[in-house]
Amino acid sequence: MSKRYAKLGPGEGPNYDWENDHTFVKVSGQDTDGAYTLMEDNLKASFALGLHRHDTHAETFYFLEGAVDFYVDGDWHRCTPGTTMHVPPGVPHACRVADGAPARMLMIFQPSGFDGFLAELATMTEADFADEAKMAELNARYDIVPMGSVPAHPEDRV
Repeated sequence: MSKRYAKLGPGEGPNYDWENDHTFVKVSGQDTDGAYTLMEDNLKASFALGLHRHDTHAETFYFLEGAVDFYVDGDWHRCTPGTTMHVPPGVPHACRVADGAPARMLMIFQPSGFDGFLAELATMTEADFADEAKMAELNARYDIVPMGSVPAHPEDRV
C-alpha cells in the first residue's frame, strides 16, 4: 500500500540547478491534484527575473534567508526573512537579489504547473532556448507573459 502523504528532507525532491538559482520541488502538482506547487528556491548572487505576469495563477513567496528586491505592480519592496509577498493573477512583477548576495525563499504556485515548466526547461537545448516561437509557446502553455527586463530600481545609479 502506498503512503497517503509525502515527506522530503533538506536537498530532496526534483531539483533544477540553473546558472542563477537552484530550485527544489517540495510538493508537486501531482501531489496536490493540481491545486498548488510548493518549491524552495535558492537564489544565487546573480539572480534576477524580468518583468512578467500570470493571467490565471497566483504566486506566494515566503523569504527565508538573504534579501530580495521585489517589484510588484509598480512598487519596489525589500523582502527579508519572515516577509511574505503574494502576487495575484494579472499583476506584473519582477525581482532580483539584493546587495549581490544569495537568498532563499519558498514559493507557492496556485494552481500548480510551474514544476512542469521547469521540468520541460531542463530537457531543452541551447537551440531550443534561442527559438523564439518555441519559447513563446512554452510560456503561453504555463501562463507566463514576459513583459521586459527588471525595471530600474530607485537605488540604481543612472
